[in-house]
Amino acid sequence: MNLFRTKSIEELIRTSNQGETLKRALGAFDLTLLGIGAIIGTGIFVLTGQGALTAGPALILSFILAGLACGFAALCYAEFASTVPVSGSVYTYTYATMGEFPAWVIGWDLILEYALAVSAVSVGWSGYFQSLISGFGLRVPAALSAAPGAVKGVTTFFNLPAALIVLLITFLLSRGVRESTRINNIMVVIKVAVVLLFIVVGVGYVQPENWQPFMPFGVNGIFQAAALVFFAFIGFDAVASAAEETRDPARDLPRGILWSLAICTLLYVIVSAIMTGIVPYPQFEGVDHPVSLALQVAGQNWVAGFIDLGAILGITTVLLVMTYGQTRIFFAMSRDGLLPKMFSTVHPKYRTPYGSTWMVGTVSALVGGLVPLGQLAELVNIGTLAAFTLISIAVLVLRRTRPELPRAFRVPGSPVVPLLAVIFCVFLMLQLAWLTWAAFVIWLLIGLVIYFVYSRHHSNLNRPSR
Repeated sequence: MNLFRTKSIEELIRTSNQGETLKRALGAFDLTLLGIGAIIGTGIFVLTGQGALTAGPALILSFILAGLACGFAALCYAEFASTVPVSGSVYTYTYATMGEFPAWVIGWDLILEYALAVSAVSVGWSGYFQSLISGFGLRVPAALSAAPGAVKGVTTFFNLPAALIVLLITFLLSRGVRESTRINNIMVVIKVAVVLLFIVVGVGYVQPENWQPFMPFGVNGIFQAAALVFFAFIGFDAVASAAEETRDPARDLPRGILWSLAICTLLYVIVSAIMTGIVPYPQFEGVDHPVSLALQVAGQNWVAGFIDLGAILGITTVLLVMTYGQTRIFFAMSRDGLLPKMFSTVHPKYRTPYGSTWMVGTVSALVGGLVPLGQLAELVNIGTLAAFTLISIAVLVLRRTRPELPRAFRVPGSPVVPLLAVIFCVFLMLQLAWLTWAAFVIWLLIGLVIYFVYSRHHSNLNRPSR
């Protein structure tokens, strides 16, 4: 069998409009808020503290570097999303350009990215939630407050809040994308307002001497922090997964992807500058709420409470979009025959992949409740960077193989911009620890076994000959 057999663009679009289809209900505004909902969350509310310990006040340069890598990749995403408006994101685009086997590899990679992101973020949500209710004198029983072994000296069995929030998000997504995006839009508006509140209040307490020395760990510290805070940008690619549920994908998908990334990058740079200007960077050691800590140091405890609430809402929207993106990847791979049919079965009433959504949500809830995930940002990052690298290469391949294909959006400065995306992403991957690479390779090996045992034999591209 040819491992690099491709599915034509026309066939992909035709298949997406036949049989059980998803409901088209999203516009550019919805997609922009969907992207912001996925991007602003754990990265800005948690990882900024860890990034400051690695880069010092030069964290703003780390965010700019990571933002540039995402920006170049986002332009490639925008061209593909407007040209091939089909569910599956980079998996589908790779299938159309590089072939089935590379598509399977990147699809399996995306499953890792979204699954670990949902589970890790749910644990972060649980921590903020328990911190918030403690202010009202409420406590989650210790045994149900964290995964086994997650807290030293405390006997814990299950992280109940982490599991429950994932199940709630799963319920919303199973009922319909329109209903889910309404809730997402409300929470995104609130959390952006909270971030702006931090900026307005915090800028008056900045002490420029806290920015000295500006680069305490040199250029290497900036690069290492960029590889870490890259996690803060993960999510805009999930917008491309909504292609089949967008009213005018050729126009709205590029806008949603680029607008959401631009807004979030600007907010990240401003927040990190103010945060390190209020608090000397060494004080972020062991702190999991760096943004609210800055306001506490400034004596604005009442605003810090709003920041905690904004963090909870921010992380909730990340969970919603990441779970959404994961189910759509499963949907696309199942429809192509690479995964069992149940993952692409659409509910007759809600027009969502109902069974797949609940299966994915249940597994993610159990992982978040039972596994002390710790620092998973690097493992999630390497999967995302690999996906961004492939999508950038795929744009160049499709430009050469199908130059006549109508493109509603074209990457400016091609081939320079796609090549810059590849260079930036590979460079950031090389900054990650070898243990991260080892875990990534093990996951890919598991995927290879599944592909050669099941997927390539059940692929729809085998069926025409039967």
